[in-house]
Amino acid sequence: MPEEPAASRLLRDLALILERFGDRWYLFGAQAVVLWGRPRMTADVDVTAFLDPHEIEAFLVAMEQGSFSLRVADPQDFVRKTRVLPFLHAGTGLPLDVVLGGPGPEEEFANAARRIEIGRTKIPVIAPEDLVVTKILAGRPKDLDDVEGILTAQRDTLDLERIRSLLHALEAGLGQSDLSPTFEARLTAVMRTPRSR
Repeated sequence: MPEEPAASRLLRDLALILERFGDRWYLFGAQAVVLWGRPRMTADVDVTAFLDPHEIEAFLVAMEQGSFSLRVADPQDFVRKTRVLPFLHAGTGLPLDVVLGGPGPEEEFANAARRIEIGRTKIPVIAPEDLVVTKILAGRPKDLDDVEGILTAQRDTLDLERIRSLLHALEAGLGQSDLSPTFEARLTAVMRTPRSR
């Protein structure tokens, strides 16, 4: 039997811990792009988890017992500044960033997440539409390349109106006007590209 991929092993260990803390979380970032878009090299795992503030200490203890070590000396200060808990998974050597989820789009992404079997574990994964939105919001060249990969791979199944609605809401909330045009330009480019056989 082939060896289980490193990211799958990390996610299996993480899922066992997060089950004890309400099981409200989802995978996003590069690992989700691999699932919804096209394969690309990545050596990290990003998840958003919804934890009660009074559970953070117990969560840190559970993570340490579950072979995850913190990559920062002062996690509380780091969380205050970034809303991220950065870990290293001893079993694989992979870095893991746990973003502490809050109200708003992250809650909506959690509600729409899809449980997908990764390795031997069902993992909640951000929906492809919501992943596109996060990548448009990030806006770096590699994020926009990821958008094209997702649009190409999922072009027949994506709910484009959901993407447009979320982008309009973000534009209104952030006072930006460039998110929707960026998405439409990438969508147009993908739709003009002939399908590969």
